[in-house]
Amino acid sequence: MKQVVQNYKSGELALLDVPVPGCKPGGVLVRTAYSLISTGTELMKVSEAGMSMVGKARSRPDQVAKVMQSVATNGVPATYRKVMGKLDSYTPLGYSLCGVVEQVGAGIDDVAVGDLVACAGNEHALHAELNWVPKNLYARVPDGLAPRHAAFGTVGSIALQGVRRGEPQLGDTALVIGLGLIGQLVVQLLAASGVKVVGVDPDPARCELAERLGAAACGDPESPAVENYVAEVTGGHGVDQVYLAAGGGSNQPVELAARLSRDRGRVVDIGKCRLDLPWNAYYEKELDVRFSRSYGPGRYDPEYELEGRDYPIGYVRWTERRNLACFLDLVARGRVDVEPLVSHIADFDDAVETYQSLKDGDLKAVAVLFRYLGDVAEAQAPAVAVPAVSVRPGPVRAAGTPVRLAFVGAGNYATSMLLPHLIQRDGVELSTVVTTTALSAANAQRKFGFAEATTDLDAVLGDKSIDAVFVVTRHSSHAELTRKALLAGKAVFVEKPLALTEDELAGVLAAVEESGNDRLQVGFNRRFAPLLLQARQRFGARTGPASLRYLVNAGQLQHGSWYLQQATEGSRFAGEGGHFIDTASWLLGADPVSLYAVATSKNEDLQVVLRYSDGSTATISYVTTGAPGFPKETLDMVADGKVLRLDDFVRAAVYDGRRKQWVGSRLPKARDKGQNAELAAFVKAVRTGGPMPVPLQSLVATTAATLAVQSGLAAGAPVTLAGAR
Repeated sequence: MKQVVQNYKSGELALLDVPVPGCKPGGVLVRTAYSLISTGTELMKVSEAGMSMVGKARSRPDQVAKVMQSVATNGVPATYRKVMGKLDSYTPLGYSLCGVVEQVGAGIDDVAVGDLVACAGNEHALHAELNWVPKNLYARVPDGLAPRHAAFGTVGSIALQGVRRGEPQLGDTALVIGLGLIGQLVVQLLAASGVKVVGVDPDPARCELAERLGAAACGDPESPAVENYVAEVTGGHGVDQVYLAAGGGSNQPVELAARLSRDRGRVVDIGKCRLDLPWNAYYEKELDVRFSRSYGPGRYDPEYELEGRDYPIGYVRWTERRNLACFLDLVARGRVDVEPLVSHIADFDDAVETYQSLKDGDLKAVAVLFRYLGDVAEAQAPAVAVPAVSVRPGPVRAAGTPVRLAFVGAGNYATSMLLPHLIQRDGVELSTVVTTTALSAANAQRKFGFAEATTDLDAVLGDKSIDAVFVVTRHSSHAELTRKALLAGKAVFVEKPLALTEDELAGVLAAVEESGNDRLQVGFNRRFAPLLLQARQRFGARTGPASLRYLVNAGQLQHGSWYLQQATEGSRFAGEGGHFIDTASWLLGADPVSLYAVATSKNEDLQVVLRYSDGSTATISYVTTGAPGFPKETLDMVADGKVLRLDDFVRAAVYDGRRKQWVGSRLPKARDKGQNAELAAFVKAVRTGGPMPVPLQSLVATTAATLAVQSGLAAGAPVTLAGAR
């Protein structure tokens, strides 16, 4: 099997072939699905290994003291051989993973082969394909929790133990210093406990992420804004607890903790930061300084960790194993969201390169996961094929005017959002409107000036003078009407969705291949919205992965809406979700390669997390239970120390460092979701014979991803979009 190791003397990182560990009594053999890189603890160890011997000594004075004691006891030569031998050996990395039980040792009866478990321990939950894990260092993963989320179990337990040490109460105010991986989890745990959280970090992107995940306010430690906010919300008394989740050699965190704590407040050290306590400040307030020891009670006790002797719950309520199970439960129930913390997922075979990118600063990340490409990962990740588009296009319409259009369907969207723009556009002739009832066709003809109105679709498709057909009917008919129009040689504009099933999508692509006609546009209009285009341009090109959040406050449907006819018209997200997936993919400049979907118990609200090949993620929250007065669509994209913010297509801003640049006017203005610009691009493509506004492969990838959401919900696991680029 393969395992990540490091030589502490030379700093060399390697992916070694090592023997498979035996399955000893009192534990289980686990095949890893995902393991988590601790970008704090592990990177510190990797960095120390690259130092000179003097640098190593300065960074680990505790080890120097042990060496000096050994010199006094054993002499210099023996101590030298012992130290060099230890340094010049491979040591393991990793301590947090999720995997499947492959073998059960004697004395284990709480899990069985095939069970999904989260594992902890820097000697047992290593970055390796197989690990032997003793009983008190694993916990069963709740049903429906994705393996990559369960891999956060150990770091989540560390954060949870730190919060327990602070003893927060409802209504408290807490300060979290350091918003890395542990700090972000502490923020969420405190917020879930009814605590008002203030965060501190010099990185504005991490501050913005913490605010998204529950912090009331965050800011730079040098900024007076944090102190002013604490004074305001606490009436000048100071915070009840401070959680030190920062690292490094600065003494600023403990000084800031004293300054912002209330009288007799608690200061909890979770990370590894400098602790030169300013005596007067801590004495005068009589601050209670506490240390949080890793995952909880049981840590470093060999009888607990190796021999499986549990502490009675009546005496020790929260052991490290119970903390692990508790954190997994919180994530499974949606009280803690770890997906926004995933900055990058790397194949395990690329482990050495990933560590090097992190060490060099090329990969800036909160959390990085290794994905193991064996049977475990594949069993937990169903695949949905993204059909490849392969077609030799036939001849297109010769350039000229006017462009003659036919509409199939003349419902509310067509008459309110499409036709009003088209009748004002030069070089467009509304030729024919086709509806299933004569009166609706006559109404559309009267209102918009169609030359003809009919209920005969075949006559329209056979009319060679018609250049393009708009399909604006109910969702269940989109794919079939699009297929027929393509076979008839027409350019097609079809409102979303393009298809409701994989078979329907395959039928459309078969028509493209058969006819050589790939002149197709799906009504994904938001990428054409002027405000969003300006914001994207202002944001500029990215150099690192992005984290995108898209909240869609869809609201409740009126009784009797045909959108509720899921048996025939598909789910509501199947009908609308393509809009939001397309917008996210356009902003990120790629198509998604996998997704994970989870819904509330009544399937009213839906969360879809998309992953992209460069490590970027997009979270789409499609909710129907929100307040009707709240904006329908809000979007944030964070990358490279910048934030793009869009408020319902009426205002947008880009935050770059400490600057906030408004895109357009600061004042709310008319909402423009891009329909007019999209129609202009489509008409121009038809008139000139130029390329369609959106590549066909992108339309197919978005449609396949939208359809894969239902597969992900059914499987309760991530879905790989096979063939996605």
